[in-house]
Amino acid sequence: MKLSSSAFENGKEIPSKYTCEGDDVSPPLSIEEVDPGTESLALVVDDPDAPGRVFDHWIIWNIPADADSIPEGVPPDEIVESLDGAIQGRNDFGAIGYRGPCPPEGPAHRYRFKLYALDTTLDLKPGSSKEELEAAVEGHVIGEVGLAGKYAR
Repeated sequence: MKLSSSAFENGKEIPSKYTCEGDDVSPPLSIEEVDPGTESLALVVDDPDAPGRVFDHWIIWNIPADADSIPEGVPPDEIVESLDGAIQGRNDFGAIGYRGPCPPEGPAHRYRFKLYALDTTLDLKPGSSKEELEAAVEGHVIGEVGLAGKYAR
């Protein structure tokens, strides 16, 4: 499975458009070579360099297995109709959907985009946390891939 973005290269800087200093919209993502047997996809975006703990920026699941992309600017709806009913969780800003990089001033933080191929669709309510998602996917992950970006203010 492959995950990429036309907005930034793996390991490179995320453009400000996708951060709290810009439009704060989700970047476009491309998905290729999904693992055979995949029933749905889940995506988690987090910042492992946040002070004190890993900070969650986006949690979305039940993305269709045949999706070849996640478009720019996914709306902050609990259920994303444009992604065939994918469901979004609550990020660590306390909001539903994507919230972009917004690190404190200082060194760049890394932002991990982690895509999971699952052998099932998940029965999780909208607004669930990353911890609830992690518990639900246990034993159902048949593939995973990552993409990383960085951002500093």
